[in-house]
Amino acid sequence: MEERPSSRAVGVSLCDSAPLLWRVEDLQAVRSQGLVGALLGSLPRIPRQNLRLGRPLLLLPEEEELLTERQAAAALPVYQDREGAELRLQVKQHLEDQQRSYEEQSVLALEDRKSALQRAMTSSRTESGDEALRSRLEALDQSFTFPRSALAVQVSTAKAGLFYRPEARAILQAHRPIRGQDEPSCHTARYQVFRDLRGRGFYLTSAGKFGGHFLVYPGDPLRFHAHFIAVCLSLEEPICLLDLLAVARLGSNVKKTVLLCSPGPGGRVQYTSLQWSGMV
Repeated sequence: MEERPSSRAVGVSLCDSAPLLWRVEDLQAVRSQGLVGALLGSLPRIPRQNLRLGRPLLLLPEEEELLTERQAAAALPVYQDREGAELRLQVKQHLEDQQRSYEEQSVLALEDRKSALQRAMTSSRTESGDEALRSRLEALDQSFTFPRSALAVQVSTAKAGLFYRPEARAILQAHRPIRGQDEPSCHTARYQVFRDLRGRGFYLTSAGKFGGHFLVYPGDPLRFHAHFIAVCLSLEEPICLLDLLAVARLGSNVKKTVLLCSPGPGGRVQYTSLQWSGMV
C-alpha cells in the first residue's frame, strides 16, 4: 500500500541536521502520507509542560529520505515585503507592551520590597537592627532596580512567524529543506526496512526507548498500540546472543513482538519474529 505523493510540496527546514516542519498544512500533508514524526514545540497557553506539544514536527531521517524519494519537498516561501512590514509593526507593538509591563512590574516589585522591610521592622527586637532596616527603607527608592530578566518567559513555538529578526527567522526559509539532490542518497538498512514496512501500510515511529529502531503500528498511532519492535540488521551482521535475549525479553514485558529485519538483494526485506516463551 504505497501512498501517492501529495500535489503540493512539503516545506522542510533544516536546523543543524534535524528536519523540522512548521506549517500546519505541511503537518497535515505528511500525516496523510502515513508519516508520524514527533512534536517538539510548546503551546501558547501552557508552554511550561511536556504532556501536550505543538509545532515544530521533527521527522525521522527515514521519513525525510522517503519524502526526498517521492520528490514531495520544497523550500519554504520567503516573506514578502507586506508581511515584513506587518512583522515590524508587531515588533514595535510588542516592545511598547513590554516596556509598559516592565514599568508596572517595577512599581509592584518596589512596593513588595518596602512591605517586606516594614514587616521586618515590626518584628525586630533590637534598636540597632531597627535602625538598619529603616535606613535601607529610606534608600530603597534610589537604589532599587527591577531586572529585566524577571520578565523573561518561554516563547511558544505553536504559531508560525515566531521569529522577528531576519537572522533568527532564517530556519523558516531553508534553501535546501531536505538533503540536496546532489548529495548521495543513503539507502541504509534502516531506510530500506522503513520504506518496506511503510509500503505495507504500517505506521512507524522511533523505538529508542524500547531498544530497537522502529515501533511498528498496524494503524494510526493515535488509535493503536505498537505491535512490533523492529531491529534492523544486515544479513551478514553477527548478533550477540545476550543482546538477542535482552531485546526478546523486553518485547515480552511490553507486550510487543520483536522483528529482526534484514534487507536482502533486490530491495526485499527478510523478517524474523522473536517471542519470549520462558526460561528453561
